[in-house]
Amino acid sequence: MNTKAHVTADTGALALVELRRQLANAYTPIPWLYWCDLLLSSCAGWGAFVVGAAAPSLSFVYIVATPIAVIALLRAAIFIHELAHLKRGALPRFESAWNLLVGIPFLLPSLMYDPHGDHHRQAIFATVHDPEYAPIAHWSAVQVLRFVGSTIFVPLLLAIRWGVLGPLSFLLPPLRRLLIARASSLAINPRYERPQPQRNEHLRWYTQEAATALAFWAAVATVSSGTLPFSWLVHWYVVGAGVALVNQIRTLAAHRYQNDGRQLTSVEQLLDSINLTGPPYLTVLAAPTGLRYHALHHFLPTVPYHSLGGLHRRLLAELAPDSPYHQAEERGILSAVRTLVRRQANPPVPTRLSADRHATEV
Repeated sequence: MNTKAHVTADTGALALVELRRQLANAYTPIPWLYWCDLLLSSCAGWGAFVVGAAAPSLSFVYIVATPIAVIALLRAAIFIHELAHLKRGALPRFESAWNLLVGIPFLLPSLMYDPHGDHHRQAIFATVHDPEYAPIAHWSAVQVLRFVGSTIFVPLLLAIRWGVLGPLSFLLPPLRRLLIARASSLAINPRYERPQPQRNEHLRWYTQEAATALAFWAAVATVSSGTLPFSWLVHWYVVGAGVALVNQIRTLAAHRYQNDGRQLTSVEQLLDSINLTGPPYLTVLAAPTGLRYHALHHFLPTVPYHSLGGLHRRLLAELAPDSPYHQAEERGILSAVRTLVRRQANPPVPTRLSADRHATEV
């Protein structure tokens, strides 16, 4: 497809909106790529996990194997993002496979990411109802450090939520309503409250909740009986916290986080998002499965991860240098975080792109 033929001399906001309409359904997922990527990442991650768990603590083998496990399992875990965007039936049994390979072992059932669609709705993005947006650019350095450092507690909180409070909540309806609203979503917005599941969603919830609770108590029984040493549970915690930590740092480089709560236009949503264009061999490790093209993903959320790189390079070549798309770049995660810190010290005055004021969401 030659997008240049469709781009007029005006490469501003209106041209981008038109381009978005043209490309929204131009790409489809390639099933074998999804399956191979998930299976290879999971095998590499769990293989390195076992090597690290079996090695003496802080030995050379442990120090080498553990980061490999973190990076490979992060890539496998991030497929939860693709699950949130795949159309129903596009990849049969892929969600079940992901839950068995990654989600349930990490006490992270895929239902936790169901609200992700709201993050892409123009009326919700960057508002108080967006689970994945907070005004981080207006936070203090201490708040940002707390935001990153809190990830060390993620495995513990997941264990309590799904292994202990989850089963107990079936006996205590008020507790269950609270858990669903405040402790069942992958959210960074502390004010976000998830709606209660609809009747047709109950089976999905019960199945994943039961499987996650069973995995938790099976692990407790295995360690308690001495079948596996306690150090393996500690290693699971370290790897899980490592995955959460890397992803949290990557999250800081996903958006500008400047919005004051008002509704943004589609082009403003693009400009609040970030494409990481630094060394790919480093960026791809911390922002896998296309997340380094986060601005492009918000511009065209239906494009599968394996098509984002080629489309990004095409848009860079074919859109004029003054296009809003070129303004959504950072050289890497550290560069994006530095920019965020500088903006905390000198917060910008929010502006609106009038050209896209009445744009409709694809």
